[in-house]
Amino acid sequence: MTHDAAELARLDRAHIIHPYLPGSATERVVMTEGSGCRLTDSEGRGYLDATGGLWLAQVGHGREDLADVAHEQMKKLEYFTSFWEFSNDRAIALAARLAGIAPDPLNHVYFTSGGSEGNEAAIKMARYYHHRRGDTDRTWILARSKAYHGIGYGGGSATGFPLYHEGFAPMMPHVSHLTPPWPYRSDLYGGEASTPEQVTDFLIRELEERIAEIGPDKIAAMIGEPIMGVGGMLVPPADYWPRVREVLDRHGILLIFDEVVTAYGRVGQWFAAQHFGVTPDIIVTAKGITSGYVPLGALLVADRVAEVLLRDHGFPMGYTYNGHPVATAVALANLDIIEKEGLLGRATSMGAFLHAELQAQLGDLPIVGEIRSVGMMLAVELVEDRETRVPLPLDPANMPHDVIRRETGVIVRDSAHSLVLSPPLIMTEAEAKEAASALRGVLERTAPTGEIRGA
Repeated sequence: MTHDAAELARLDRAHIIHPYLPGSATERVVMTEGSGCRLTDSEGRGYLDATGGLWLAQVGHGREDLADVAHEQMKKLEYFTSFWEFSNDRAIALAARLAGIAPDPLNHVYFTSGGSEGNEAAIKMARYYHHRRGDTDRTWILARSKAYHGIGYGGGSATGFPLYHEGFAPMMPHVSHLTPPWPYRSDLYGGEASTPEQVTDFLIRELEERIAEIGPDKIAAMIGEPIMGVGGMLVPPADYWPRVREVLDRHGILLIFDEVVTAYGRVGQWFAAQHFGVTPDIIVTAKGITSGYVPLGALLVADRVAEVLLRDHGFPMGYTYNGHPVATAVALANLDIIEKEGLLGRATSMGAFLHAELQAQLGDLPIVGEIRSVGMMLAVELVEDRETRVPLPLDPANMPHDVIRRETGVIVRDSAHSLVLSPPLIMTEAEAKEAASALRGVLERTAPTGEIRGA
């Protein structure tokens, strides 16, 4: 059965609960086709996807080669459990492939269906690791304000936004949030930090004090996004993660990297851990592992942690779709495309090109405070005043990213007073220029009050 655009929108409003969309909202954008960086909705309107969906369309939309892989695998083996002694050849091949590209000694893999499941598993792994070793008091998890770790109760508790806690309490106990690394926002550090090195000094001092306050023998792990995505694409100083790792090691605290956004080429390397020169104990991944073609996630686990988890009866936690054969087959093909098409290098070069275009188009606008990027993760931070760096007031009914999409068909994301771009790694120079021009056309009409003047 097919429906016209108006009927699709009506049925959507009647039946679908959308994340973050109030029932009073009537607008619907119903996507029906995708190819490369382009999308088409039910009314036939075209869009440039500068978000990669939700940070994940690494190889672009509409790849027939990935559809063919899924089709062939479904004909061969669509599903069987990976509990107990059962496995399948595609999951085994993908686990070996991931161990080969991950930093050593992250040689063990635990599959999930996505990032939220992955962070739940990682937090449980960290606590269970210490429990199995007899450190049963190590239950605390260190996280950071403005962090996003999914919507489960473990990861949701580690998430550092009040919005994700209000109305869902009580959240998981024994979670403590630290100040995020956000060098542009020097006011976060009480006027003590004006250089990246001073920001790190402040944050490491805070970390040491928090560990002492809670008790180092009571902390299981620290979880953090290497680059904070939902928080506004916040890039830490280069020395931040190496110094955090040193502190945690000294106190026997595990380090979990939430790389749901940053893994699989987004930052120009397979993992952001490699970008920062740090090897965590657990890396949580999802999204780009299949470029969104099939839901899948994978935790990469250090040998010393896995050895403890695998004792006795093993790790007592599993998901129905652990190691799903169709998803793992698509992931293998997706990694092949990233490698064969040189998309790691392209993320670096095209990310630099897009950054330069944004700087050229937006750098003179008084409401643009900072443009930051790593690979194909970019953010334009909006301010009402460059001197004070006060965030630009935003009207929820007339947000810049919504105006950009409606007027130009370019899809970007609003995140913490920043416009965030995370396009497919295959974006062309012409598309990068188109995206930058779309932002310019709206932001040059945006006043320091947040009001957007008519086109």
